[in-house]
Amino acid sequence: MDKLKILPAQKLSGEIKVPGDKSISHRAVMLGALAEGETIVNNFLNSADCRATAECFRQMGIELTANGSQLTILGKGLKGLYKPSKSLDVGNSGTTLRLLSGILAGQNFETTITGDSSIQKRPMKRIVEPLELMGAKVLGLRSEVRGQEEIFPPLTITGSKLKGITYKMPIASAQVKSCLLLAGLYAEGETTIVEPYPSRDHTERMLAYFGVPVKKFKNEVSISAPSAFEGREIFVPGDISSAAYFLVAGALLPGSDIEIRGVGTNPTRTGILEVMHRMGVEFFVKDEEIISGEPRANIRVTGLGYNLKGIEIGGDLIPRLIDEIPIIAVLATQAEGQTIIKDAKELRVKESDRIRTISTELTKMGAKIEEKEDGMIIYGPTKLKAAKIDSHGDHRVAMSAAIAGLIAEGQTVIEDTECIETSFPGFLKDYFKA
Repeated sequence: MDKLKILPAQKLSGEIKVPGDKSISHRAVMLGALAEGETIVNNFLNSADCRATAECFRQMGIELTANGSQLTILGKGLKGLYKPSKSLDVGNSGTTLRLLSGILAGQNFETTITGDSSIQKRPMKRIVEPLELMGAKVLGLRSEVRGQEEIFPPLTITGSKLKGITYKMPIASAQVKSCLLLAGLYAEGETTIVEPYPSRDHTERMLAYFGVPVKKFKNEVSISAPSAFEGREIFVPGDISSAAYFLVAGALLPGSDIEIRGVGTNPTRTGILEVMHRMGVEFFVKDEEIISGEPRANIRVTGLGYNLKGIEIGGDLIPRLIDEIPIIAVLATQAEGQTIIKDAKELRVKESDRIRTISTELTKMGAKIEEKEDGMIIYGPTKLKAAKIDSHGDHRVAMSAAIAGLIAEGQTVIEDTECIETSFPGFLKDYFKA
């Protein structure tokens, strides 16, 4: 079990390049496999989660060749996948399981898809029910949770003839939306998804980039099954979720001056920037451009000894920063007054129960946090002190604790940091010399 030992830092300076966007890398593999001909993915995130996606498609007959951060995919078209010889194993990747389930629902074979012990605790009723409305046949492990029936992996999916539906999602979720849109590639008629708030839209953007007609209106997105689409070259931007750790570190360490280059600035993902601005952090977004259908820019942040202020975070902002809430909690410990995070119950079914785990671990460091069912209240500012931190096998908890350790008194020790490789390979070696 890997450990990370962290001492307080004086400042950060210079240029930083974070790995490719995880969400976009997953989708590039999936759509590249379903396209006809060659797709080249540049700045592919070669992490455990994304490798799991690639391996699932190898098991279904797709040839993928990695050369550093470049991935070449020889797609076989919408009907080119083969029945795998064994169960598909997604490892720790909930994105792989949920999105791939939509594709498997439209095949002409039966597949079982599973993952590690953490994945087998992730709720899947949210995708199973709408897939069944489309005509899919999905079997999973059924269990009662808090008085309600839930469905858990492994899932056995029998490919079926699908039909398009209009589905109003009870909560905004890019994974559920993407699962249904990918199933829509195989459905008769139009598939329309309606969200209460916009969630990240990488799937819609990439479908359009591959030439699949996509219709968008406010919080609705619709597609109809194409006969085929051709492979493309994709340039993946840096992951803003990975950049968030350094943005917060740069803001909290006086004298810092860092520029994170080529970061994705998709407006459905920039909630972290909005929160930093409202809390009083000054940063600069420059040289913005759109490549492969996705905006990117360079972001500079300086540690000027800000007088941070607590704010309320909730509503339609939550889907735009759901993965950044653990590092936002670290920032909030240094803000004056209360930072209220609400409407984020989805955090309870991530790699860990992130409401509980980040509250518990930051409290060990002296933070004052009140856990709520759908979020937390953080009281600040608080001078953090070193502690022994349990990552709970959650990469975002581990990395957030690492940044907290930079501003804490004494040496912070984080247990079980192998999980960081699922999203940010090189974080330990390149930035913390672990």
